[in-house]
Amino acid sequence: MINRLVKMEFAPDKVSSFRELFSRQQNLIRNFPGCLHLELWEHPASGNTFFTFSKWESEAALEAYRHSDLFRETWAATKVLFNAKPAAWTVTEAFKA
Repeated sequence: MINRLVKMEFAPDKVSSFRELFSRQQNLIRNFPGCLHLELWEHPASGNTFFTFSKWESEAALEAYRHSDLFRETWAATKVLFNAKPAAWTVTEAFKA
């Protein structure tokens, strides 16, 4: 299993458009083969910075999604809303309480 964290910063006037887009696409992404979990996090102090946190069965499952029509459609609609370059990381749990 892998965890994926993606940071996205939107033009302030595009935040509502992103929220609507995520609302429409989230269940499609969650139900994509290999996706185990998807959350949207917001940095409330900024008002325009969001993170997606997702869990995937494997790197191959994430890559299959990244090469899918669903990803291409979602990413094309998302990237036009950015006001900064997004950043993505594959992360692991460093400490378990």
